[in-house]
Amino acid sequence: MLLTGMLGVAVAGGAQAQDDTIEFGWTAWSDAEFVTKLAARLINDNTDYTAELVQTDIAPQYQGLETGDIDAMMMAWLPATHEDYYEEVAAGVENLGVLYNGARLGWAVPADIPEDQLDSLADLSNEEVRSELDGTITGIDPGAGLTALSEEALETYGLDDYMLQTSSGAGMTAALERAVNRDDWIVVTGWSPHWKFGAYDLRYLEDPEGALGGPERVHVLARAGFDASYPEISAMLTRMYLPIDQLQNYMFQARETSYDEAISAYIEENPDRIDYWLTGEL
Repeated sequence: MLLTGMLGVAVAGGAQAQDDTIEFGWTAWSDAEFVTKLAARLINDNTDYTAELVQTDIAPQYQGLETGDIDAMMMAWLPATHEDYYEEVAAGVENLGVLYNGARLGWAVPADIPEDQLDSLADLSNEEVRSELDGTITGIDPGAGLTALSEEALETYGLDDYMLQTSSGAGMTAALERAVNRDDWIVVTGWSPHWKFGAYDLRYLEDPEGALGGPERVHVLARAGFDASYPEISAMLTRMYLPIDQLQNYMFQARETSYDEAISAYIEENPDRIDYWLTGEL
């Protein structure tokens, strides 16, 4: 369907000839894994550049962009979640635009937990609720923006007797699966899009104090000089945009099969969108 070299060939002279490998930073969050591997596939299959993925925590990715150790990342949650990281490097990176809208953070619970007992973060202060949850909020990696916001939420709601248990995104979903299978109570730090909302019947707890922020946009960031070094790739990344519901569906498909298979399905089932990303032609 798509022709190799569609985005052009690296030419002699300039930054392109110096390095035809583009390094993407990514963290093993399901949305970041899908979009980053999708972009890498398009670059590797349709250009004369090579995309390589560098997996690391989120903070080192911002630092890597600032120092030029990585070329791009596709998981900048703005304006609130990654605000502190972004403000430190904003003057030295290139913002290539919004990848998807409607992202959000929150704490989620299985939908069969009675709403009259647990509907809001404020309800967590009830002793009966705390006992059901063993005083634990199940989180993700310690360096995540969501983890920092969750620690602030514990303070905002006076939940000093709770522990925010950090591990990883995979650890969080494994704990969620165990709790759902056992009909146990659990509160997990969550975000949309995420495949878990397709796999399980979940709901977000209300956050009347707004401690976990509001709607977010996920941006693509690149190191300083990226657009000048790789103008065709920069243009492709700028054109990339996915409706969040569509993204979430393919993330769940990736969970059920593999990311490689889900990405192949996305490319096959969305030829017009892919062609626009690659060529800019409607």
